[in-house]
Amino acid sequence: MTDNVRVRFAPSPTGPLHIGGVRTALFNYLFAKKHKGTFILRIEDTDQNRYVEGAEDYIIEALNWCHIPYDEGPNKNEKYGPYRQSERKHLYQEYAQRLIDSGNAYYAFDTTESLDHHRKDHESKGKTFIYNWHNRKLLLNSISLSKEETQAKLDAGEDYVIRFKSPENQILELNDLVRGAITIDTNILDDKVLFKSDGMPTYHLANIVDDHLMKITHVIRGEEWLPSLALHYQLYDAFGWEKPQFAHLPLLHKPSGKGKLSKRDGDKLGFPVFPLEWKDPETNEISMGYREKGYFPDALINFLAFLGWNPGTEQELFTLEELADAFDLERVHKSGARFDPDKIKWFNHQYMQMQYDDDLAESFKNSRPELNDIDVNYIALVVGMIKERATFISDFWNLSSYFFEAPKTYDEKSFAKIMTNDARELMSELSEVIKNTTDFTAENVEKDIKTWISKKEIGFGKVMQPLRLALVGAMQGPDVFEIIYMIGQQETVQRIENLSQAL
Repeated sequence: MTDNVRVRFAPSPTGPLHIGGVRTALFNYLFAKKHKGTFILRIEDTDQNRYVEGAEDYIIEALNWCHIPYDEGPNKNEKYGPYRQSERKHLYQEYAQRLIDSGNAYYAFDTTESLDHHRKDHESKGKTFIYNWHNRKLLLNSISLSKEETQAKLDAGEDYVIRFKSPENQILELNDLVRGAITIDTNILDDKVLFKSDGMPTYHLANIVDDHLMKITHVIRGEEWLPSLALHYQLYDAFGWEKPQFAHLPLLHKPSGKGKLSKRDGDKLGFPVFPLEWKDPETNEISMGYREKGYFPDALINFLAFLGWNPGTEQELFTLEELADAFDLERVHKSGARFDPDKIKWFNHQYMQMQYDDDLAESFKNSRPELNDIDVNYIALVVGMIKERATFISDFWNLSSYFFEAPKTYDEKSFAKIMTNDARELMSELSEVIKNTTDFTAENVEKDIKTWISKKEIGFGKVMQPLRLALVGAMQGPDVFEIIYMIGQQETVQRIENLSQAL
């Protein structure tokens, strides 16, 4: 492994960070931490037409919430800054000129209308128009023009682009750490645009220059960039620079397993595709976020780690440190990973059980005005009794409201089945048993009630079912005697009387 591993996550601030982008950031982070390297954030904002206000702050906040903060980037350890491409644009023209001077790139003056004409002409003949070796001499560029003609156009301020001069009749040998060896015939490659006369580079040039200047050792990015790998290899060779190693991660597929995961899939099926809630600054449309939906960041990260990677063991629950120790690019899959909204709920449930009851109680109390005057220590005891049935903190109230207030209604089916005249008489006697219990603990209440049931020689269920209904309002909840102890002697008796009087 190369010394001083340096990886980067390089999103464009064109909107909220997609969950697939979070997965890419995570894999970069894990790789860096495993090799004691550096995780860098670079904001690729060269496309100013698509720039969205607030998107950069959102990206940084999302990484921090996911517990995968960058080591180096905007306003943080700016060793090779600036880290926004819009602030680096003065660099790119110099490197574009280097490619011109070395014969690896050329000026092209073709208008949009001219190129559209060529495309339509090719389409009418059942062909695809590709700007490269086979037609570049017939188009309007510094290869077909003389030096004098080219200079005259530049001096006149005509619009131009700088295109890479892709070689003819070569076979490129590429290597990807996920996909292995790849061979490409350069004859099928087009001469990609690297730089425009407005002074802004395209992604390809800025990306390569920045990766080189920031000493990136490994480029770990999404599969959608795999078609660009041939050009990027050639650019490194054209500059005479050492290449980083490349790894292209599999796509995230829809829950159906077919096609790339999109926001529409989340909207349709009711799950977020963004880490944090996002409000579109133009339309004011609000998109769901995992944070606001009540997911634990560690659960989201654990879930994302398994989308396209596995540790080779049966273990599913990992701390971030354990993930970093186990992570290996050799175990990243080539095929796409299906996004399963139910599986992330499973992870969240597992992480719920790992949380401290005190912490959950604070969050629960802050989420419900009904709990404002309740001692948080009491709430923590309740949480400890019900969290095994919860996936989100928002589930707590439905699972535990009876610990804080008497039931206002009773489950209709259970009430109709249980509340016979005999049951009402038993509940009246049971009230006296509970009133007479001394040293009021769950154990003592249980002992007194069971002793009374034995003396009456009646079935246990004939008492416990209406008792649970009185306490909870439904046939659910933890141990009845624990509930009695928690709500207290007087409240228990009152609830039994409420049930007996209910019609």
